[in-house]
Amino acid sequence: MTATRTSGHSDTLVVIPTYNEAQNVERLLPRVLELPCRVSVLIVDDASPDGTAERVRMLQDRYPGRLFLIERTGKLGLGSAYLAGFRFGLERGYTYLAEMDADLSHNPDDLPRLLEPLRRDEADLVIGSRYIGGVRIINWPLSRLILSYSASLYTRLITCIPVYDVTSGFKCYHRRVLEAIDLDRIRSNGYSFQIEMKYRAWRKGFRLLEVPIIFTDRQEGSSKMNKAIVWEAAWKVWELRLRDLLGLL
Repeated sequence: MTATRTSGHSDTLVVIPTYNEAQNVERLLPRVLELPCRVSVLIVDDASPDGTAERVRMLQDRYPGRLFLIERTGKLGLGSAYLAGFRFGLERGYTYLAEMDADLSHNPDDLPRLLEPLRRDEADLVIGSRYIGGVRIINWPLSRLILSYSASLYTRLITCIPVYDVTSGFKCYHRRVLEAIDLDRIRSNGYSFQIEMKYRAWRKGFRLLEVPIIFTDRQEGSSKMNKAIVWEAAWKVWELRLRDLLGLL
């Protein structure tokens, strides 16, 4: 694993895992890095054969000290990519650490709205929610929408977590949340990673806030969703609840 960086000046790091997102990163990165709230970005690439890392390196000179790249040796999973990014950000002193998808399904213009409650100390973890106050999803097939919405209902029923969009991958943490969670104990990926991180933050007493966003399905590339990810999440909910009841969380 290699990391490329220079000294940065932002207090916010946006972690974006990638696998075969070469076309999307060229469109996404300028939009994120040119936001008025001034953030830095870390791409965690899992050896994409389509040249995603090369596209990122080409953009680094345009954003010195604000665009970083971790290149991993293979497809190691979404959860471990985010954990690598969180460790990178914590070690370098970032106050706020955000996560978002590379496929433009998350609108970069929403990032300032997610960061604002953290900066005002109104929340510790802010979630870009597709389901707060209604359903805000564009271009998803009905089957995918039902799966996602049902997963949130299922999780809330079992865990009682007060979050409508428990599988959302668009969120911002204050560093104190990530420092309080033992990241070495996180083994989840996909949906279950998003559920586990929210649940652990909530059970440690941190303030979770949902901010409504509009989610738009990807236009380039292919989804990484599969049945294994769904089943992992279904079982992880019960595991988390049981560990919590036994005091082993």
